[in-house]
Amino acid sequence: MSAASPTAAIGELAYGSAALPDLLPSVLGELGVPGESGPLALDLPPRVAVLLVDGLGLNLLRRHADLAPYLSSLLPDAGTLAVGFPSTTATSLTSLGTGLPPGAHGVLGLSMRGPDGTVLNALHWDATKVDPQQWQPHLTAFERAAAAGVEVRSFGPGRFRGTGLNGAAFRGVPLDPSESAGELVAATLDALADAPGRDRVLAYTYYGDLDATGHRKGVGSAAWRHQLAHVDRLAEQIGTALPPGSALLVTADHGMVDLAEDLRIDVDAEPELREGVELLSGEARARYVHARPGAAGDVLAAWRARLTDGWIVLSREEAVAAGWFGPNLDPAMADRIGDVLAVATGAGSLVATKTEHPFFAQLIGMHGSLSEDELLVPLLRVRA
Repeated sequence: MSAASPTAAIGELAYGSAALPDLLPSVLGELGVPGESGPLALDLPPRVAVLLVDGLGLNLLRRHADLAPYLSSLLPDAGTLAVGFPSTTATSLTSLGTGLPPGAHGVLGLSMRGPDGTVLNALHWDATKVDPQQWQPHLTAFERAAAAGVEVRSFGPGRFRGTGLNGAAFRGVPLDPSESAGELVAATLDALADAPGRDRVLAYTYYGDLDATGHRKGVGSAAWRHQLAHVDRLAEQIGTALPPGSALLVTADHGMVDLAEDLRIDVDAEPELREGVELLSGEARARYVHARPGAAGDVLAAWRARLTDGWIVLSREEAVAAGWFGPNLDPAMADRIGDVLAVATGAGSLVATKTEHPFFAQLIGMHGSLSEDELLVPLLRVRA
């Protein structure tokens, strides 16, 4: 497939106009942080909470509006954001937290080639072995806000505290462990409460159970639909109790699609897909293929020959030129991307049953690619 063809098969990435990395710079600009601005006109009061619901794709919310009446009531005035590539949690959270596109911050997928040449899992990497500040060297939006006198708060599962990803994406804001939905509601509302000396607040609240349910059961399942109703109640409990002078923004890190079992391809069972390959990273719908020295051209040809309908297969140079990672890729980040990229446009997936944990091959709902179901998320606003 040629380098010119992918844009016809994917959603609009919208970096710099309506992408997830544009959100916090726009918020900081409206909170009066010097040097900060963004393209989103949000009309915010001085105390703002961002609720990120992992896996809440815009198209999913629209299809199941009856199960989420509170969130759907906000859709007529909502914005639409494109999360960027790849449409996956580690990349999107870092895009949100830094206000930078993936090609600038360098957290480029669920897994990447790490500094020692092995696969680095971006969700679970050990911060004592790979320094988050070296792996992602830019100031976060929270560091920039705090330096300007904005009170910054963060709420989510305590297991994220001290992780490499948290240090890369949310450096500068201590994580206040909040495990249950009730804890998240109470903590968020408390952070937004008017109090002496609390002139400006930026709070970040993370909820992950919708994504986890979709991965295990699929977004077509009864379990996922019931979980969406819980998300709706969580947002409603915050949005309807906002203190005066505060606002709630609800968004997500990606959507999700259910995989087709007959479209799963096991790379480890197909010798032609392993020939010349040194390392496989990324994830099932957005694969990075690292070739052995001198083998990149042959690997690209073999993967293009095998993956035709329902796939886009590009060289790294073609993907960068197409703007998948943003307007510019930091040259220091280039080795984290494979020599070849394979991206699903249908319901297919690429698993590796011998070289990756079997858990990944068992997932039903997935994301990572550039279909609109994965790429587009809502930006919902409530103001007290």
